[in-house]
Amino acid sequence: MMMRGVVMGVMAAVVVFGVAGAVAVPEARQWYEGRHEEMSSYATGAEAKAARDSVPRWLPDDASSVEYAMRTTGGQRILKASLAESRLPTSCKPLGGRDAPAPEINASWFPSDLATRAQVRCGSYYAVLDHRTLYAWQTNADWVEGNRSS
Repeated sequence: MMMRGVVMGVMAAVVVFGVAGAVAVPEARQWYEGRHEEMSSYATGAEAKAARDSVPRWLPDDASSVEYAMRTTGGQRILKASLAESRLPTSCKPLGGRDAPAPEINASWFPSDLATRAQVRCGSYYAVLDHRTLYAWQTNADWVEGNRSS
């Protein structure tokens, strides 16, 4: 009888720890992966550039509703902004048939299918213009390359 109680106790502990692990491990992973990410919102492009040196200089000052996310341990960046006109900044150049890499940061305001829709390169960023909404992203490899050449 005593042995049966010990076995039941051990089985209960295994179940409790298993359930706790199934919940805790994904939460810990999400915290670990996101702890070096920062997100900000700005009323205008000028405000965003004044607040953060890492916001691309090609972003028009009159852009509005700017959403920006960055990883502090590298060059991964994503950006969303409303443009005054349905036209990309003049410094943006066509990709010329090249494929764009996927963004390396996620945010609820940033569509996940953008790499397949990339149209241009604005500095070290890939970009998509959807009506007047600009989506742009920079990968860590492009950030490293940009820093090498500057």
